[in-house]
Amino acid sequence: MKRSFLLLIAGALVALAIWYGVRISEKTSHAAVSALLPSETIFVAHVPDFNQTRDQWHHSDIYQIYREPTVQDFLRKPLSRLPKRDATAQTLQEIEQLDPKDAFVALTSIDNNNPRFAGGFRFRGSQDAAEAIVGKWRAKLLEKNPTAKREKLAYQQHQIETIAAAAFTLATAYDGHWFFASSDVTELKALLDRADRRSKDRQGTLDGGESYRAAAAHMPSSYAAFFYLQPKIFADKLASLRAAIGQPVTPDQHTMVEKVRAICGTARFENGKIHDVIFVGMPKLEQDATLDRSSLTLATKDTFFYLAMLLNLGQKIDTINQTAGIGGRVQQLFQTLSANGITADDWKAAFGLELGSFADWPANARWPWLILALPVKDAAKANQIVEAFTKADEDATWTRTEKDGVRYLSMQSPASFIAITPAIALSNRMLVAGLDPVSVEAVMKRDGSSAADLSNSQVYKAAVRSVPAPTNFFAYVDTALLYSRLDATLRPMLLMGAAFMPAMNNYIDVSKLPSPEVITKHLSPIVSSQRYERDGYMAESVGPVTLNQAAIGLGLPAAFWAIGRQRGR
Repeated sequence: MKRSFLLLIAGALVALAIWYGVRISEKTSHAAVSALLPSETIFVAHVPDFNQTRDQWHHSDIYQIYREPTVQDFLRKPLSRLPKRDATAQTLQEIEQLDPKDAFVALTSIDNNNPRFAGGFRFRGSQDAAEAIVGKWRAKLLEKNPTAKREKLAYQQHQIETIAAAAFTLATAYDGHWFFASSDVTELKALLDRADRRSKDRQGTLDGGESYRAAAAHMPSSYAAFFYLQPKIFADKLASLRAAIGQPVTPDQHTMVEKVRAICGTARFENGKIHDVIFVGMPKLEQDATLDRSSLTLATKDTFFYLAMLLNLGQKIDTINQTAGIGGRVQQLFQTLSANGITADDWKAAFGLELGSFADWPANARWPWLILALPVKDAAKANQIVEAFTKADEDATWTRTEKDGVRYLSMQSPASFIAITPAIALSNRMLVAGLDPVSVEAVMKRDGSSAADLSNSQVYKAAVRSVPAPTNFFAYVDTALLYSRLDATLRPMLLMGAAFMPAMNNYIDVSKLPSPEVITKHLSPIVSSQRYERDGYMAESVGPVTLNQAAIGLGLPAAFWAIGRQRGR
């Protein structure tokens, strides 16, 4: 009897705790961000816990490199030349004080080329404490826009404050422990209606949208950052443009953008590494094909980059050849193939679907070897395509040799700082292409049975286990090996440059470059895999930075360089 009474008391306490938690949750308007936004939302980014994410970043492998004493000593001179960062540090400190949860920013619509934005976050403490910080930001905005008009208006139980300038409008309001902002007053009112649950139309919210729910279902429940993109508006604009110029298309002729229903992604920290997951909702492109990474046996312990992907070029060769706007050598190549009677069926018969690529950087080599590999299904047809390829440049001279049943073709490029001699090797089993005959011949001589190949590396095996098995794309980058080789090649050049160009010492002290071991001890491989899952493609990547982040980091400078070069013409 006594035991039953104690169990009854314990159950009552648990029920009370649950009820209290629910009540507190309701009072702080802990609603899902997707329930606050309209169903037509084009893009949204969400950070569940800013302070927690920042703390995890400070424990990441990349940040540990930055905190190394020798790295700090090397960065001291270049960082001293940057503008003072006091304002940025103060803003970060103020954000920490707010302790924002569920922070989000969204592009809700683009009407008549007029984008509308909305955002918000839950804060810690009272509204007065939050306004003490937010008010400073608002005052700085007014200082930079002295002609802006400031107004206040009442809506339901809320007070909306607006700042209107010629170029923008900013409307803000508090709702319990939420702070909301929008570039449109009407949008802000609708957001407040959803937060207060005055709007009962769940289908009218992003959370009620089929595309969003289907994409979000593929995401992990815990993450540091989340984004969602609905490209329908861009696909509609593209379809309207086609209709306007009289080019209607059938469903099987839709562009890639028109086939994509939604794109969703998350990033999280795992033991110092970053793990991102990206889902692209669209029909499957490959049929009855799987990735077996057959070219992996050609990679060695000196391979710092390996890639395998399904690339059905034969399916697209005729379309590419007829596509206007593809210029330069690419267009010339496909026109040459067509002129020599090479069709899509010939390519399909000659080569398999899997394209392999890897880069070796032996310790005694100044620069890496880049290799492309294709499995050969029909050697005679493959040889016909290779011969047609060599005719793409009429001024090029190709030499042909044969060794041990392998046919080698090489072309001498004009003299330059880095000698490039494109080479192709063709056997009954594989086609290999590279930037010099030595590397191509070395690859063709590998039988894949050596214990030193990449597939037997413990570092490679551990990296592969961190992502699901791929079905149509796989990539691996040994960042520690890459950094070591770059250091060995570039450090002497930097030291020589500093000696011949003394002005360089005003920006960096090359003698304080950290040793490669200081950096590489924090570097692990980047690995990425892609697979088709139910209704779309899932891509996962793990590393000190992920493959997507590395691509963006390398792609943005290249894009800016290309734009600058175009403007300079």
